[in-house]
Amino acid sequence: MRTSGAPGPVAPSRFVGWLGRFGCLAAGYAVFQFLFGVLPDAIDGEPAKYLIAGLSGLATTGMTWLAAALLRARTTGPATRTTPAPPAPPAPGPLPHLFASAYDTLVAQIAEVDDPVRGRLVGWPHSLQELDGPARPTSLATAYGLHILLDLGVPDGRLHTGDLIDTLWRLRLQGGGWSARSQGSVARPEVTAMVLGALARAGASRERLADEVARCEAGFTLELDSTGRALTHVVTTVMRGLLRAGPDAPTLPMLRDALVDGAFSDPRRQHRRCWSQRLTPPPWAAHPAQPSALHTAQAVVALDRAARVLGEGPVERSAREDGVRWLLSCPETAHDGCGDLANLREEVRRRHPDDSSHHEVLNVRHFSASWIVRALLTPGALEIAREDGAEDAWRERLDGAARAVWAAQSDGIWSWSRDGSAFTTEEMRQPIWMTYQGLSALRAHAVWMYQPDTRTNPV
Repeated sequence: MRTSGAPGPVAPSRFVGWLGRFGCLAAGYAVFQFLFGVLPDAIDGEPAKYLIAGLSGLATTGMTWLAAALLRARTTGPATRTTPAPPAPPAPGPLPHLFASAYDTLVAQIAEVDDPVRGRLVGWPHSLQELDGPARPTSLATAYGLHILLDLGVPDGRLHTGDLIDTLWRLRLQGGGWSARSQGSVARPEVTAMVLGALARAGASRERLADEVARCEAGFTLELDSTGRALTHVVTTVMRGLLRAGPDAPTLPMLRDALVDGAFSDPRRQHRRCWSQRLTPPPWAAHPAQPSALHTAQAVVALDRAARVLGEGPVERSAREDGVRWLLSCPETAHDGCGDLANLREEVRRRHPDDSSHHEVLNVRHFSASWIVRALLTPGALEIAREDGAEDAWRERLDGAARAVWAAQSDGIWSWSRDGSAFTTEEMRQPIWMTYQGLSALRAHAVWMYQPDTRTNPV
């Protein structure tokens, strides 16, 4: 009986070894004795008989030894089993180079300004290639840059998160909160929530954050901001920021309810619920809401994060799961260039705070592919795909969106392009928010898809 893992048959090896060492002598001696006994006396004397028998015995000994050696070689094979050498380490993938290039660009493009009122400001402008005038840090761009550094892990001291945190607090408006550079001196909830989310992630004090979270909540009501409360992008942005900076904020359950109520059925995709640009249609709308993959992805991400922080009931779970299933039911075949991935623009128009006859307009650009990646990488998305037996569809759409994200960058920096067309001089060429979303999506995709090599070397 062979012990598990023992090399080669044991008994035949021992027999062959014995035959090689002693059997050849025994065989030669037997032949000698036999011939000496049977040779006739007619042969010239006894010495001749000894000679003939002895030569025959030696010949038999040699042939027996050679036969045993050949049998040993065939029976035992290699003397020992050698353990195969471990595989050579794989060559590094492209992501390390991409991350390093992005970091070097951020270092090269950072702006430092000594403001007479706010003091020293360190951060970035909206675009990494500003075309109009000297670069000056803005709240949104610096917050996105802070997010990038936290994702990349701050590999060296050329950039310091403390400088960025101080700058964001110095850029706070006089009455509290933050706004985009085109929004003037009135704080806007989506910008405030986004900055607060970055500050919370970087470790800002809870007490200081709590004051700003309360101001953000107070300004984001139907009475004070009916425009923002009607837009999917604004509501989901506020939700994501407050879930980081103020997870116990009383307004979060109400915003989630409004988001769930804003979903609607799409008959073109098995009547799954999805979202459009608006949660509530304006009174003058003559056409039904148009499904939007971008806004559905934003809603899925916000609902998934809310479920982990606030818990989730059957109504919220059903809406979130329908959104994932709607994304998985894209009817197109090429999922790295389908219509769901087209970049979008939308306008957020609010009445100007100082002149009600004018409107404040904020142009918002959306990197759709990155949002699809983020939505399909939520923990609940894969669970839904497994429940429905749609893992292949999940992987196909996720990998296609990730390829589209990758294709939009060069050396770790993303350039804005709407509907596949080249950007114009009026558009932001390399918006830092797009680079953050691209890096974040690719990093999340790489982490999710990592499979450790669990192979062990044979004993």
